[in-house]
Amino acid sequence: MDRLTRLKARRIALAAQGFTDRAHATPSLRTLERTVGRTGVLQVDSVNVLQRAHYMPLYSRMGPYDVDLLQRAASSTGRRERLLVEYWAHVQAFMPVGLWPLMRHRMEKYRAERGKWGFAADAALEPRVRDAVRDRGPVTARDLEAELSTGPRTREHWGWNWSEARKVLDYLYLVGDVAIAGRTSQFEVVYDLPERVLPAAVLDAPTPTPQEAVTELVRLAARSHGVASLACLADYYRLRLQPTPGEASATVAVEQLVEEGELVPVTVQGWRRRAYLHRDARLPRRVAARTLLSPFDPVVWERARAEALFGFSYRIEIYVPKEKRLHGYYVLPFLLGDRIVARVDLKADRGARVLLVPGAYAEEDAPAETAEELAAELWRLAGWLGLDDVVVGVKGDLSTALGAALAR
Repeated sequence: MDRLTRLKARRIALAAQGFTDRAHATPSLRTLERTVGRTGVLQVDSVNVLQRAHYMPLYSRMGPYDVDLLQRAASSTGRRERLLVEYWAHVQAFMPVGLWPLMRHRMEKYRAERGKWGFAADAALEPRVRDAVRDRGPVTARDLEAELSTGPRTREHWGWNWSEARKVLDYLYLVGDVAIAGRTSQFEVVYDLPERVLPAAVLDAPTPTPQEAVTELVRLAARSHGVASLACLADYYRLRLQPTPGEASATVAVEQLVEEGELVPVTVQGWRRRAYLHRDARLPRRVAARTLLSPFDPVVWERARAEALFGFSYRIEIYVPKEKRLHGYYVLPFLLGDRIVARVDLKADRGARVLLVPGAYAEEDAPAETAEELAAELWRLAGWLGLDDVVVGVKGDLSTALGAALAR
């Protein structure tokens, strides 16, 4: 069994995620397609204190780009079919449309379980909602609430005070009876029939068995990881490690891919778990990255993996009471070369056209040039967001040096 140093594993992982791809002077749909080919998914999240989560991984790999590229990729025109569609792939995420057949086993599981999250949609409303989408689509839940919801919204579940129409629409989306056609400017989901959202070739593609689908998803996760543990591979598309009898298994998938030679068992310095190297993974001599990572970036979303690769202990503190936060509300890791060397709490004050940096924190053994490099990256980010200035607060051991670097 081969042995990798942590440095080699880190470089392999960053190359697999697209951080060594040659930059395009002006990012295009081709650049976006290449990038999503590396990441596999773009996690969707509604928090907009800086920039919505699905836009950030593209920026981190492509540099400043026209965000309309993502809108174009996730829509169709008379000349071009859509490239991306939303589904529960990792969590809510954009994924290539070709993954739709691989998600059908998940759709059937949700159908058998009547959804997820512990509350049920009204089955009696399903035909009416389906008919309304067919006749009036694309539609939002708000479009249907007045005529299809029964009684006022409840607040039995914190954060989920959805109307009955919204619950049914979400259930129909989970089971594949409707699809997400897009979102409004207020981030509301727009639903339509799958045949009006997805290319015919995707809808007509054969349905793999659950185990075939899981094996293909593990294969894709392995390519996006480069090197990964079994737990990492399963987490990427939220697959079961120890399923109930009769269910598809990520463990079986890994065993099959090892037997076929696509995955190679390796050990990684400092990892307690066995790792698997994809046979096509590249080990670059260096990684010249300088960028900020979203809290929902695939590089850091699996916290144990981020700590094993980078020695970076990370927690999203959005839901932590303000007085108990260690670093801030919306904290982004700063990737420099092949290391995460700092983290910054960021907020876009769009009214004042200012990028606010309430706190800046250096990681242990951060290089001397960290403040200068981070300052340059913050100016680049501000420009992409259409902001005119960067203002640093006083929190964190890096704030003083960062403020001085920005002033220069």
